[in-house]
Amino acid sequence: MTVQEQIAQNLDGIRARISSAAERAGRKAGDITLIAVSKLNPAESVEAAIAHDQFEFGENWVKELLEKESAVGEYLEANSPETAEKLKWHFIGHLQTNKVRQLIGKTVLIHSVDSFKLASVIDTESKKKDVITDVLLEINIGDEESKYGIRPEEAVDFADSLKDLHNIRIRGLMTVAPICDDPEANRPYFKKMRELFIDIKSKNNDNISMDVLSMGMTLDFEAAIEEGATHVRVGTGIFGARDYGNRS
Repeated sequence: MTVQEQIAQNLDGIRARISSAAERAGRKAGDITLIAVSKLNPAESVEAAIAHDQFEFGENWVKELLEKESAVGEYLEANSPETAEKLKWHFIGHLQTNKVRQLIGKTVLIHSVDSFKLASVIDTESKKKDVITDVLLEINIGDEESKYGIRPEEAVDFADSLKDLHNIRIRGLMTVAPICDDPEANRPYFKKMRELFIDIKSKNNDNISMDVLSMGMTLDFEAAIEEGATHVRVGTGIFGARDYGNRS
């Protein structure tokens, strides 16, 4: 089986599981957005996924996102211009403030706002380009020292502190749940995320729309969907194991 065939088969399997999880929750599969996490995978793998009707991709590092966006964009413009318009890039990794300027206008969504300083820089750089940047607030739902994100008990006040930043739009929340072998172990965290989502949505600030709940990865996305995820981020389930030794 070629790499392209394997990616297509994997995508079919993930989509079937998304559909089943949505049905169990009384939801429509079409309401769940699958983000293919393409970090550390070559542009050719992204192109193989696109050929199988996958158009939303997530990257963790600014340099890699920009390089891949350029390479895949050139490929599509040459081979399938109509498809190029469907392509959407999500930034899902920890974002350093000195990299924000490069990213503005390149993504459909920045998933990882975790400080007022970062939000303020995104707002300032967005104002310079006369755009409104859609963002998610990253919540450290497991309160893990090794992870970035806002503490759950601080999330509502944090969202409120951003109300005067008019060139960002808070679309929702994102979390990376604790790594575990049993996806059911993360269900309480997903439930808590949904509760925070509702609490922040009730603030009704001008720059809050709250329609995105990004949670669930390869091992636990089904439980996340059952608890209300609108976006799931699947990498190894689509592209296979990553070789972190290849990261430059």
